[in-house]
Amino acid sequence: MTNPADPKGYRPRAYPPPQFPPARPKLFARMPPAVFPVIMGAVGLGLALRRGLEAFGLPSGLAEMFLGVSVALWLFAATGYAVKLMRRPSVLLDDLRVLPGRAGIAAAVLTTLLVAVVLVPYAPGLATGLLFLGLGLHAAFAVLILRLILRAPPESREVTPIWHLHFVGFIIGGVAAVPLGLHDLAVVLLGVTVPIAIAIWLVSLRQLILRIPPAPLRPLLAIHLAPAALFTIVGASLGFDQLALIAIAVATLIVLAMVMGARWITASGFSALWGAFTFPLTAFCTALFSINLDVTAAIALAFTTGLVITVLIRVLRAWPKGQLAAKTNAAEA
Repeated sequence: MTNPADPKGYRPRAYPPPQFPPARPKLFARMPPAVFPVIMGAVGLGLALRRGLEAFGLPSGLAEMFLGVSVALWLFAATGYAVKLMRRPSVLLDDLRVLPGRAGIAAAVLTTLLVAVVLVPYAPGLATGLLFLGLGLHAAFAVLILRLILRAPPESREVTPIWHLHFVGFIIGGVAAVPLGLHDLAVVLLGVTVPIAIAIWLVSLRQLILRIPPAPLRPLLAIHLAPAALFTIVGASLGFDQLALIAIAVATLIVLAMVMGARWITASGFSALWGAFTFPLTAFCTALFSINLDVTAAIALAFTTGLVITVLIRVLRAWPKGQLAAKTNAAEA
């Protein structure tokens, strides 16, 4: 019967009743890329511990055990993200639309190069294969990011510290290339990445002078430390002493700025973006060891160890609960 107040017989749209119990998402369907930066930091911490124990003539068993656990964690997380990609390959583009996703996927790929460094003493052939695989994957990733940037509206093309991961991260390959005897490759990587890093530093400094970044994004500023530390490591291993000294001076200035502005950088409280502190600081510790500042490096490493483990535990706790995916806007496959 038609309602007099509704002569045309319009009825409200019927919605299905809510499902009970709620449907659980498929395994790894919302795998958060934001877990990878802190895993990258954990692998970097293991490498810094290896370098530090060697510098003081101590057994490296603890460092190798930590490296084993960190690499296994990376393999597990990478497998999870691969499962997510197999369910819906376009989910990669969805994750790349947000900063935590871009940083996380870059860290996932770059950790391949760190794992190559881990494997150098054990399996040089496998390490070489991983080195070239990582460089190839990161080259493809950098091209994809560049296409997304060029197609984005002008307001979305702003330079961010994450650009170091996208376009300068290749220098991690130089850390593995030198002990593998690929000195020419390391020199090429230095020659390509140093100018890019300088350009990003200058543009970022100008942006920082003109406007204050939002508090939640300030931890990303720590990423500016990573290239300077890595240039020190690669430069020292190649015998480019002047480059190493200039790079460690830049890195030290950035660390001092981070220390003096620590309360300002962390004003918004803990978040998954604190993973941005981990891998640059571990690289800085290794850089200090590489130029024989062993005591200073040991002091820095003690602080960095506590920070990395704390951030790692908090991020890993949030991962299985789904909180990490929700807070970082991870896409669902």
